[in-house]
Amino acid sequence: MDDSEAQPHWQGIYATKDAAEVSWFQPTPEPSLRMIHKTGLEAGAHIIDVGGGGASLVDDLLDSGFRVTVLDIARNALDVARSRLGPRARDVNWVVADITRWRPTEQFDLWHDRAVFHFLTEPEQRAQYIGALKAGLAPGGWLVMAAFAPTGPERCSGLPVHRWSAPELQAELGEDFEMVESAAETHETPWGSQQAFTWTLFRRVA
Repeated sequence: MDDSEAQPHWQGIYATKDAAEVSWFQPTPEPSLRMIHKTGLEAGAHIIDVGGGGASLVDDLLDSGFRVTVLDIARNALDVARSRLGPRARDVNWVVADITRWRPTEQFDLWHDRAVFHFLTEPEQRAQYIGALKAGLAPGGWLVMAAFAPTGPERCSGLPVHRWSAPELQAELGEDFEMVESAAETHETPWGSQQAFTWTLFRRVA
């Protein structure tokens, strides 16, 4: 998919489906929270959720006292989370952007990405993403990244994906990032199918 087509595609997904009907829906974001808590970050740390959309992770992060930025390419996906949070939505920095074209103006203590990176099937897209990551993640900061595993789906939401093992993610990110932990997860979609994910926790070392 051309970058110019990405936003209309994802806007269309959220225009035609309820937030609980998309394949990546989770009743609770347990794998994300497990990895985030392993970092030992304390209240006040700044976390960005890339591709956060309407997911409920932001709710839990606010409950834990974190400062939160949520970025998504689809404005109506963010509107789902804003509506759910009510007055608390004012405590969140909401960013509508294509991550491959975005450059942060501040640095974060933790960068969270569940299921964005595997949609970047072209090397140039991944290089642009990693450029944003390096600009936005503070030295010593943490990266939590989840992507479809080598046994996971070949397509999602009508798009091809690039599947990843933990060593392959390490090689793609490069020596600026040190893997601290990896784990396998089987995600069950709202209609009962299973998707294999690779979860990773990295520390930025340079």
